[in-house]
Amino acid sequence: MALKPDFSSAKWRKSGVSSDGGCVEVAYSDGSIGVRDTKDSGTGPILAFNKREWAAFLEGTANGEFAYEHLRATS
Repeated sequence: MALKPDFSSAKWRKSGVSSDGGCVEVAYSDGSIGVRDTKDSGTGPILAFNKREWAAFLEGTANGEFAYEHLRATS
């Protein structure tokens, strides 16, 4: 079983287009990218992705695969 990355001292980044109630943050630590909900930053869970997983997500995002309208239409 792989060890969980330690994000305790990571530099978290939030999008400049974030707004109230709709923010997530990302950070890099120990070879992993972490994603967390800004409003739960101290207590909430952190999803961790490796480099290949993150690259696939970013490519899908750039292709519009995760756009709200697309997700809603395919649910």
